[in-house]
Amino acid sequence: MANLPYNAAGNFANELVVNARKIAAPGKGILAADESTGTIQKRFEAINLENTEEHRRAYRELLFGTPHLGNFISGAILYEETLYQKTKEGKPFTQLLQEQGIIVGIKVDKGLKTIPGTDGEMAVQGLTDLDVRAKKYYEAGARFAKWRAAYTIGPNKPSELLVQEQAWGLGRYAAICQANGLVPVVEPEVLMDGPHDIEYCARVTEHILATVVKALHDNGVFLEGALLKPNMILPGSESKNRATPHEIASYTVRTLKRTVPSSIPGIMFLSGGQTEEEATINLDAINKIEGKPWQLSFSYGRALQASCIKSWAGKEENVKKAQNVLTERAKANSEAQFGKYAGGAGGASASVSLFEKNYVY
Repeated sequence: MANLPYNAAGNFANELVVNARKIAAPGKGILAADESTGTIQKRFEAINLENTEEHRRAYRELLFGTPHLGNFISGAILYEETLYQKTKEGKPFTQLLQEQGIIVGIKVDKGLKTIPGTDGEMAVQGLTDLDVRAKKYYEAGARFAKWRAAYTIGPNKPSELLVQEQAWGLGRYAAICQANGLVPVVEPEVLMDGPHDIEYCARVTEHILATVVKALHDNGVFLEGALLKPNMILPGSESKNRATPHEIASYTVRTLKRTVPSSIPGIMFLSGGQTEEEATINLDAINKIEGKPWQLSFSYGRALQASCIKSWAGKEENVKKAQNVLTERAKANSEAQFGKYAGGAGGASASVSLFEKNYVY
């Protein structure tokens, strides 16, 4: 037998298992509030709000201070700036979340850079000093981390070079995080951009997930202490052939069963540009399918926050109203995680398109 890597989790193995299972707890999911300073500027521009440190702090306090949010949210992914911010009264955000039983997470990738020799394809950066940063984040209260690898479907895309490069990066990231006590949330995202149909999305996603899982094995990643954050299987944004929630659910579960080991405790879907309501309805359909070995839940950013930030509009007097909107959306996704969502949460505003071409954080 070839020499195999030691388990990356080391002395953190038990802690990683406990935290991964807590994040993937039944009826709960992740609030992804890790938008970079540049990305949150787009959100603020939509409500005519200046992108200042104080406005970013106030908005994150609105999110994390939402009463009873911990009933539906098990983990929150923060941007590095946010990890060290405090409420207006001086309470660290990490403490505010922990008091609700919400586990603190942190975005650790450093964005995408073009790979030479490809048709403009981009791979994730950030491995060089990740061990140092992961240790620092753990000391600051983080217990899980996120690393997003994006793939575009198109002519000769994704290239095998990109597939292999991204998979290896996800494997290295996951091992480094586990060695420093952070549960890795492994995020290979096949973007919605393009005219492809749902079957082609399934084929591409299946190949990507299989390659990622092999890289996790090759890097000694402790699967019981890791989580997966993939895309749902959807037709492209320009496809003429739309899909029903049942079709999306069937293709998604089939793809996962073909590629993902049952030892991974939770699969936390990204919303990927779906409307708030679509992301909830499709999650509900996925959880109506029987015989799944994992908890199938959510790790949503825009699909939890879009109506919330509009309701807030940067005004102090709207904070409670915006928090109620967030609670309603989080509760809807909690119900969907059980396959019991009746539909209609948020009204018409929840059906506004959130798709952004070539989406970056």
